[in-house]
Amino acid sequence: MAVYTDVAADELAEFLSHYDIGELLSYKGIAEGVENSNFLLHTTAGSFFLTLYEKRVAVGDLPFFLGLMGHLAGHGIVCPQPVKTRGGETLGRLAGRPAAIIDFLEGVWPRKPNAAHCAAVGQALAKLHLAGRDFPMKRANALSVSGWRPLFDQAAPRADTLQHGLRQLMSDELDHLEKTWPKNLPEGVIHADAFPDNVLFLGERLSGLIDFYFACNDILAYDIAICLNAWCFEVDHSFNVTKARAFLNAYGRERKLSDAEQDALPLLARGAALRILLTRLVDWFNVPPGAMVKPKDPLEYFRKLRFQQSVASMRDYGVAASGLVA
Repeated sequence: MAVYTDVAADELAEFLSHYDIGELLSYKGIAEGVENSNFLLHTTAGSFFLTLYEKRVAVGDLPFFLGLMGHLAGHGIVCPQPVKTRGGETLGRLAGRPAAIIDFLEGVWPRKPNAAHCAAVGQALAKLHLAGRDFPMKRANALSVSGWRPLFDQAAPRADTLQHGLRQLMSDELDHLEKTWPKNLPEGVIHADAFPDNVLFLGERLSGLIDFYFACNDILAYDIAICLNAWCFEVDHSFNVTKARAFLNAYGRERKLSDAEQDALPLLARGAALRILLTRLVDWFNVPPGAMVKPKDPLEYFRKLRFQQSVASMRDYGVAASGLVA
């Protein structure tokens, strides 16, 4: 979450007049994340999130995101729900941006995830993949392997200012992934952004998945790969096998992985690391002046990519294949 677009009080009051959510008591911008402008609203009816969708989010994709949250909630997945206007709309405009109000979920994201957190995420991700099987809308993943070359072209000219040799490493890795990216693996709806700051907990109990604005249709195991990178490393960038085992085994208890998915997972994890490295580099070099946002460290994912390049099989993630095979 972040704030790129400021909202004047009178504009907000007019916007809220179309909703039955009580009278506004206070609102404040939320500076975490990098994608959209977000505000926490307190009204006489409770707390809500207001999101203004910035340029990276295509307006035409918003019905997919908002519809998916409703679909998942109907299948028992705890996630925020769009609040409708009196006219039944979930999307409006505020400060020149598409905007929506989302209900508030209790919980905080874990700053230091442990194995129990990782297991809960694995279980929730598998349930999301199963729940998404009958969601009728489709959205291609614009940030899958075919979308990485344009990101590389944006980031490459200045990459070596952060890390000597980074441009060449990314170029070689992109060439390799474009040639070897797996095909014919199970696909469906994926979250694609289930980082710790998008998963809420009350203690060690998962209380909600949030921020579905990268959700799309893609390889299900790619979502697993994203989470391996996001949840199973320590602050010193070392890989935590205990966390990975907890995550993967919990996922496998809900949805078994095929042999082909297991064989492909190390390569998918390399791709997931490169994708985040590239988008973080682009964001690092292109923060709008005055934006209330702190870009995330790209080199965190340079280090994760280097680890994933060394992985030979699922055993390097601490898991024997027999526990995960369909």
